[in-house]
Amino acid sequence: MLHEKHKTDFSNNDGTFMAFSLLFVGRQSIKRFLPASLLMVITVRIVNVIAKKRRWWWWYTKIHPSVSGSFPFVYGPFFVSSFWLLKYSYGKVMKYFGLNLSAHLLFTYILEPILNKLGIASLVRMRKIELMYVFVALATLLYGFQFVSESVAVTKERSQ
Repeated sequence: MLHEKHKTDFSNNDGTFMAFSLLFVGRQSIKRFLPASLLMVITVRIVNVIAKKRRWWWWYTKIHPSVSGSFPFVYGPFFVSSFWLLKYSYGKVMKYFGLNLSAHLLFTYILEPILNKLGIASLVRMRKIELMYVFVALATLLYGFQFVSESVAVTKERSQ
């Protein structure tokens, strides 16, 4: 049901803390993983546009009339967690997908019901298992992009 729920203030989200944590990633890691993390932000924004059109999920709250309520989640936890996941698990495929699966299970089965109760967001025409499929596809894209970009970098180094 797409009715207006009570408003929740996003202005004091954890985005500042999340961005601050990137100071501990290290300059080389930021340089290494920034392209993949930015790709993830762009891809998740596109998925959110499709989701809005098809009403897979709905963000009830907006931080500004022209800015979706998904904005703090995409540019906060999703963006920063891409860095941290790649930093600590890239090159170890099982660890990467295990950590990703754990994080997405936590979001889907614990955080999403909380967001729904708080009137921030809810699944509309998508079941939780389908949301997990979307998350697995995004995780595969992130890892695959990083793998290809590093393979290209290694090939360039060898040719010089």
